[in-house]
Amino acid sequence: MADQSQKQQAEIAQTVKLHRKGRKRGWRSSLTHKILLINSLVLLIPVVGLMHLEQYRLSLIATELDALSIQGRAFSLSLGSTAVVASQVGDEKLVPELTRSLMRAMLNDIGVRARIFSTSGEMLADSLYLAGIGGPVEVGELPVPGGGGMMDRIIRFYEGIINWLPGHDDWPLYREAQNQSAEDYTEVLIALNGEPAGMVRTDTAGRLVLSMAVPVQRYRQVLGALMLSKDAEVVTKAVQDRRRDILAVCGLALGVTVLLSLYLAGIIGRPLRRLANAADYVRYGKGRQYEIPDFTHRRDEIGDLSGALRAMTEALWSRMDAIEGFAADVAHEIKNPLTSLRSAVETVARISDPDQQKQLMSIILDDVQRLDRLISDISDASRLDAELSRAAMEEVDVGKLLETLVEIQRVSEGGPTFEVLIDKTEAYIVQGLEGRLGQVFRNLMTNAKTFSPEGGKISLAAIKEKEAIVITIEDEGPGIIPGKLEAIFDRFYTERPQDEKFGTHSGLGLSISKQIIEAHNGTITAENRENSNGQIAGARFVISLPTGQS
Repeated sequence: MADQSQKQQAEIAQTVKLHRKGRKRGWRSSLTHKILLINSLVLLIPVVGLMHLEQYRLSLIATELDALSIQGRAFSLSLGSTAVVASQVGDEKLVPELTRSLMRAMLNDIGVRARIFSTSGEMLADSLYLAGIGGPVEVGELPVPGGGGMMDRIIRFYEGIINWLPGHDDWPLYREAQNQSAEDYTEVLIALNGEPAGMVRTDTAGRLVLSMAVPVQRYRQVLGALMLSKDAEVVTKAVQDRRRDILAVCGLALGVTVLLSLYLAGIIGRPLRRLANAADYVRYGKGRQYEIPDFTHRRDEIGDLSGALRAMTEALWSRMDAIEGFAADVAHEIKNPLTSLRSAVETVARISDPDQQKQLMSIILDDVQRLDRLISDISDASRLDAELSRAAMEEVDVGKLLETLVEIQRVSEGGPTFEVLIDKTEAYIVQGLEGRLGQVFRNLMTNAKTFSPEGGKISLAAIKEKEAIVITIEDEGPGIIPGKLEAIFDRFYTERPQDEKFGTHSGLGLSISKQIIEAHNGTITAENRENSNGQIAGARFVISLPTGQS
């Protein structure tokens, strides 16, 4: 027996494993991918905007041009006062030798290249070249050894993308002729006209070149133009440093985001997978050894889902228990008339007395009618749930319904009398199914009529209490056996008058009535009426139906 149980569990586990084969876990989970994507996108959106830093770069360029302008004005004033000589006719001009000497003295180690142009456009001096024995010698800084680290390569790669994108600043190309003149530089021409001017260019390597030209004047007379230029390495380095800092922070934030996303996906995905696996075991299992995990302590949506699944599973088991119990009760109730019917049929075949045969045929007919009545009530009870779940509720006036049912009962002669106690100025409206509510009232009125003595009175009343309509049905019969006030609503429970023919009722009437009332979110109870002496004076059924149900 144990081996068979283990074999069944292994088969169930294999079935569940095949069913779960298509589910993805961990990194392959769709939920994990979505959480990672959303969190990463939220982080990358500001990163893309911050990495551009175009306004920051333009402000640095403007600052550098202002500094060049200040330096240029100071140098031009020195040139205008010390490097000028007057000719025999009184004209003043710049002396190339003096300008070169002054240039070396003033621009030593400041990282700025200076070029001086005469009013005719000829270049008089260039700080990049020094005079030597064999000719001019170019002066410049050696490049930094090494190709930079990983971060530098990432920055250069990003800058290449930025430069490739449309909308990036297109600076003029910096070209330097072999024999330079003022016409090669727009800003120098403007300076020769007496106004300072600055320019931003890029060389063939993509580096920025900043230049500022100022006029060299003596007593407002323009004697030439001074052009100061420098590469924008300071600007480029400042922007790169800012981008490097942003990349480092964003890289750290991205790492933390990935870890938090995986953690978030785990605390969401793991319990969901456990719930799904438990649901599979409950679905494919053949017993109740599997249960839904309890996550209600989480107090979140997963906890709500766990509680709902557990409640749904309990409701399913309860419904299955009810179906099994109903099937057992039906089998038991049908077996009794079938046994009687079988005995009568076997007996009638063995006797020849016509009177006895007639009596047995009467028994057979009663058993057949009892079976027919029982099967009809069972059919009505079995399809009641489905009908109540599909039907649409509508407004029902309980007061008018009670009056109509009483008028129908008054047509029949004999038996007890009926009366309705309601306030006809009030509307006793509930949401429900009029036909099914009428079935409940008819069952209770029929029971009261059955137990009431000849000439007795049956009272029906309806009152409003807060958000409910309370209906009472009272009779003057013997009442209900003490201790059976709840048992009378069980299936197939029968406690009929002694003079009533056996098998007339199936015992499902009150059970069906309770089922209908509970489907309307109402309650039905039974109690005994007592007179002033404390003796039972009849039975009372109390029904409460909510008025606010939709």
